Amino acid sequence: MEQELLIKSSPHLADTDTISRIMWKVVIALLPAAAMSVYFFGLPAVLVMALSMATAEVTEVACLWLRKRPLAHALDGSAAVTGLLLAMVLPPNSPWYCPVVGAAFAIGIAKQSFGGLGHNIWNPALAGRIFLQFAYPSAITLSSWPAARRTFGQAASLGADAVTQASPLFKEGAVHYDYVDLLLGNGVTGSLGETCKLALLLGGIYLIVRRCIDWRVPLVYIGTVFVLTAVLPARTLPGGAASPSWASDPLYHILSGGLFLGAFFMATDMVTTPMTRRGRTIFAAGCGVIVAVIRLYGGYPEGVAFSIVLMNTVTPLIDRWVRPRVYGSRTPKPAPRTV
Repeated sequence: MEQELLIKSSPHLADTDTISRIMWKVVIALLPAAAMSVYFFGLPAVLVMALSMATAEVTEVACLWLRKRPLAHALDGSAAVTGLLLAMVLPPNSPWYCPVVGAAFAIGIAKQSFGGLGHNIWNPALAGRIFLQFAYPSAITLSSWPAARRTFGQAASLGADAVTQASPLFKEGAVHYDYVDLLLGNGVTGSLGETCKLALLLGGIYLIVRRCIDWRVPLVYIGTVFVLTAVLPARTLPGGAASPSWASDPLYHILSGGLFLGAFFMATDMVTTPMTRRGRTIFAAGCGVIVAVIRLYGGYPEGVAFSIVLMNTVTPLIDRWVRPRVYGSRTPKPAPRTV
């Protein structure tokens, strides 16, 4: 009987982690933030997450069937992660078609059209979010979103008339939030993943402890934004108006918007980020630079999605420039100079 021999180069390393286990660990890490978004926004948050995750799974199955791939791949958790992450970057008052169209684009175009998991160039959830931003700008980039309908210790208000106010990073008509409110999400507007930063931080620490992500990425990403927003001057607003007081406040910047969500859950994607530690450090620093520039000088109030997708695009170049040392080899010593 013929036997097939699988020949691989050394080192021969084995790991008990599988793609499915890693993906479901990411889902577990996102549960605290998802629960807090439901706590703050109520049923609308549940609807956005349910539509996004269900559409992601259905699209995954349909694409696998069309590509004649095993349908069991739809159970590896990657589609669930994409659907949940997309929901976390959408506002709670999103029309029903936004999570549906966004999730279908994320799975069908940004993931499966490139060959499925492991072959996609961009983070699928962020690609879906950017597509929605251009397809339905009035529903995605509003300057006034519903504020959290309750805070810790207060009863929920699920009425149709939601209180709206400016996003924490919106420059015209800006509202200055307290640091504690930004950390806990009390009364903070924005997407579902821009509420409780503490829950995102706990989820990120869980992924670091379980060795699912490289701690250097969120540290360098958030640290770069902190340093640049502290040293760079904020631009003058149209009409000569001065920038809001928080524009040069680095702590306000790192506690606002989707920076924590992007740094811990999207910039650490194993498929679309560099392979080496030094490469991931360069990747994270580039993301931080882009976010700081967009927030301080760009027309959009937030730049996390753009920063990660743009750096995803240059990931192959980073991997080409920053190559790991061949296992077992030594760095050659420079030849002695002759006079």
